[in-house]
Amino acid sequence: MIGFWKKKEQPKEEKGLFKKLSEGLSQSSGKISSGIADIFTKKKLDAETLKQLEELLIAADLGPVTAAKLAAAISKNRFGKEVSATEIKEALAAEIEAILTPVEKPLASDSAKPFVILMVGVNGTGKTTTIGKWAHQFRQSGKKVMLAAGDTFRAAAVEQLKVWGERIDCPVISKEEGADAAALAYEAVDHAVTDGMDILMIDTAGRLQNKANLMEELEKMIRVVRKKIPEAPHATILVLDATVGQNAHSQVALFKEIVNITGLIVTKLDGTAKGGVLVSLAERFGLPVHAIGIGEGIEDLRPFSARDFARSLTGLQDIDEKNTATD
Repeated sequence: MIGFWKKKEQPKEEKGLFKKLSEGLSQSSGKISSGIADIFTKKKLDAETLKQLEELLIAADLGPVTAAKLAAAISKNRFGKEVSATEIKEALAAEIEAILTPVEKPLASDSAKPFVILMVGVNGTGKTTTIGKWAHQFRQSGKKVMLAAGDTFRAAAVEQLKVWGERIDCPVISKEEGADAAALAYEAVDHAVTDGMDILMIDTAGRLQNKANLMEELEKMIRVVRKKIPEAPHATILVLDATVGQNAHSQVALFKEIVNITGLIVTKLDGTAKGGVLVSLAERFGLPVHAIGIGEGIEDLRPFSARDFARSLTGLQDIDEKNTATD
């Protein structure tokens, strides 16, 4: 299988990738970086500083369990010794990278044709926009992509997906507002098969006011899609809004009850100081993170890199950029 967004040597025109990520995470990294600098100014790592570090990590939305684990790992072999802020940042970045590396998994989209992706998530996460941006990335890699406007509950979502389809030259299957989402999904799969599409991306409703209705609708969509392609959907991706912080955990837990979530995309990391939630999500659920959203531009949906994220989150981008400049 050929993985989408395979790792490769960064070309010169991509030199801004890490910088863009650092800028996107600036609110989160600023809180952690300045906090570490305040705590570890010519101080020994004792019980008090360790407690302050743990509290700082909790405040940055890494969650109490993950924060405690990271603090314990950093204190190992360092407790009672004088440490610098940079040393703590480096150690913290290494520990965060170790947590994130297992979930750094590009989506392998060549296992079936059409490869059917079901996109789920609550309203307001940027799900429809994420579909458009991700479809653009697939198109750039030479894939034939079709979109299905399965959120028939919201006319705005249907129109938004149509605009994206025109913008990135992707056909969009849609019906009138209030139409049966399952019937639309079946029709979309039929078109994707007939037209020889490589990828079909199906948008879905994100209403949580009545979980039973949402569960019934998604289950019905999956049943009818499997009438055409028994193995579909090949991926079910949950889109999460980083600005909700630890509430993202309850969203993952809820959608895991409803459908078989195979991966995550975390959006709006540029608009929050709660970027650490991605680390606690990886620690708790271990679900692959396929991409992250760090801006509003069409190119701001980025492949997820454990190392880059960890170092950006801990405010080490300046050091890395200086080292790159002197290489």
